Amino acid sequence: MPRQIGLLLYPDFQLLDAAGVTAAFEIAGEFGGAPYETTPLSHHGGLVRSSSGMAIETVPLAAAGSFDTLVVVGGKGHKQAMACPELQAFIRYQAGTARRICSVCTGAFLLAAAGLLDGRRVTTHWQQAGTLKAQFPEIRVSAEAIHVHDGPVWTSAGISAGIDMALALVTEDLGADIGRRTAQQMVVFYHRPGGQSQFSILLEMESPQERFTELLGWIRSNLKQRLTVDILASQVGMSPRNFSRSFRAAVGMSPARAVERLRLEAARERVEGSTLPIEAIAIMTGFHDPERMRRAFLREFHQPPQAVRRNAKTIY
Repeated sequence: MPRQIGLLLYPDFQLLDAAGVTAAFEIAGEFGGAPYETTPLSHHGGLVRSSSGMAIETVPLAAAGSFDTLVVVGGKGHKQAMACPELQAFIRYQAGTARRICSVCTGAFLLAAAGLLDGRRVTTHWQQAGTLKAQFPEIRVSAEAIHVHDGPVWTSAGISAGIDMALALVTEDLGADIGRRTAQQMVVFYHRPGGQSQFSILLEMESPQERFTELLGWIRSNLKQRLTVDILASQVGMSPRNFSRSFRAAVGMSPARAVERLRLEAARERVEGSTLPIEAIAIMTGFHDPERMRRAFLREFHQPPQAVRRNAKTIY
């Protein structure tokens, strides 16, 4: 029998939140020999318009059957959807009958409004994480995580992270081989760690001055080297004093701080996504001394590398 997936939509939902998850289940079912059947749902049924203007035909909640998994998508309309008592009642009912309740992006707000996230660790789009935490202080929000699995509840960050979550669900259902083949067919990464950062430090530090943007990329590729101000200034053909002043004005932080943040990002990726010894990671990312890396982790993430690794395993 096909696994029944309910896809809960509302006006101004994000189309890719729905399409990415649906495609992952469709392709996995073809490979796995145990197909998924996805049913788009909405309050009144019929065509529901996404924020892009495209619409999806849906089944009304009153005619919905039972589901193995319910996925609530995000989108611009999530605030209005949160205030709909019928949607909230439906989500709570499904939480008592479905094996899994999931959200993509701001769909987490609907789960929170239904009371399903109290005391749980969750995630949402990084831009909305502070709002989720403020509105629902009893929820533990992991602002950077791509997706979080806490009991029967799965939450994911924005848009493409829904695909990561769907691949994790497929892997749980059908095994790693089917999950990997599905990712290959979709031309996406398989098994990005759930706790991996939602966005790159390079994007945050991107400079309007091309030479500094190129320098940041060069730093990211040469973290193992000594990266003093003199070395960096020489790389862009500037005097150290002029370089430091110009870099801070363009990037918004000192060269030393930029180097440390890039090293921290690279180190965290390896800590969460590999089994390499902490000492080896410290060397390959330019910290060299594990104690130095530990202090940097405490300043930035408020926990040592070993705790970050344990938490990443718990999240995934």
